[in-house]
Amino acid sequence: MTTPGGTEQARSGGPARAAGPRLLAPLRYRDFRILWLGMSCSLLGDGVLLVALAWQVYSLTGSPGGMAAVSVALAVPQVLLLLLGGVVSDRADRRLIMLVSELVRGACLVVMAALAFAGAVRLGHLIVLAAVYGSASGFFPPAYESTLPNLVPARELVATNALDQLVRPAAVQLGGTLLGGVLVAAGGAGTAFAFDAFTFAVSAGCLLALHPLPPRQETGPAGRERPSRWADLRVGADFVRRNAWLWATLVASALAYLLFLGPTEVLLPYVVKQLLHGSATDYALVLASGGVSAVLAAVLVGRRGLPRRFVTFMYCTWTLATLAVAGYGLATRIWQLAVASAMVNGLETGGLVAWATMKQRLVPGALLGRVSSVDWFVTISLIPVSYALTAPVAAAIGPRTTLIGAGVIGAAATLVFLYVPGVRDAERVPAGGPKARAAG
Repeated sequence: MTTPGGTEQARSGGPARAAGPRLLAPLRYRDFRILWLGMSCSLLGDGVLLVALAWQVYSLTGSPGGMAAVSVALAVPQVLLLLLGGVVSDRADRRLIMLVSELVRGACLVVMAALAFAGAVRLGHLIVLAAVYGSASGFFPPAYESTLPNLVPARELVATNALDQLVRPAAVQLGGTLLGGVLVAAGGAGTAFAFDAFTFAVSAGCLLALHPLPPRQETGPAGRERPSRWADLRVGADFVRRNAWLWATLVASALAYLLFLGPTEVLLPYVVKQLLHGSATDYALVLASGGVSAVLAAVLVGRRGLPRRFVTFMYCTWTLATLAVAGYGLATRIWQLAVASAMVNGLETGGLVAWATMKQRLVPGALLGRVSSVDWFVTISLIPVSYALTAPVAAAIGPRTTLIGAGVIGAAATLVFLYVPGVRDAERVPAGGPKARAAG
């Protein structure tokens, strides 16, 4: 557990390059180690759910429309509640918020498993349960991200975020999907749902083992009425608006996801199956190559630390990652798709480590939950539109051209925001500068 002095140290770290952080160093801190282990287990369950939910929906309907309905039910409540989740995480015990989120989602999986075992599951059940699951998911990310600076000192934040980005592809894209396939084949979707529920129980147990995390509420003159949740949210949004490195990056990310995420998710399996006549195993290998690359990128950045020009580094890695999406459209062999996937995911992960570290170092602790929720909300807000546009665009110009255009235009749209006035000023901010101004 970090002491109050350790928390202040985490707040005061500047954005300069870390002095060779060791990737596993953050695991020395008890509460971070427990939280990371619980999250890793939960992410493994997320990978299992990817396979099990798709298998169950297609078994019931045989139609992509059914999967789309469940996906929308899962995503929309999360988008709508992310901003509220950020406000709540800055007003209440973040450990409790994460705990409730995990318990609600675990309960949804228990119900799914029971219905599947009884042979009584229907598409309507899955849509309702997905909506409840997505609603609870909206509260977890801002609470989790704003908790990390409380658990480790500032000098370990790069390694902390590298560990976070390492476990996500390792647990979801590698271990989770493979395990999900085994569980569905062996015992049906109900067995996989039950396993995922178990992982949420493990995560909840880890959260209960943490020391309580106090809310980081801003204080005002004695006797001043506590601000409303809307006022709290406006304070967080105003902080984003005043900092070009924040709002420009959020807009750049939203536009990039609009341009490439739908084409990637929808058309990559089409290219493997229909154009290259590959198998499901080939598709799994393409995804796995991205997972391996992401893990290696997280390890590399975690060990070497961020360069001095960390904003430029982030934008360049994301630009190259988006450009690599064009490789999906150019590939004529499965191995070429695997190389493109490795480039997309590895470069994306390197930038994500830098982004998470920037927020934790440059955003005041009392605002971090709200800023994280604004980040999530803006970044994923256009993803449903991306999915909706992919099919008609691909029908009009072809899937390969769609992928190539998504990569090239998305890369250009990302890079241009690096040259927005004020974006790179964050590289020159002294330690504690933005926080001091915000506090003042």
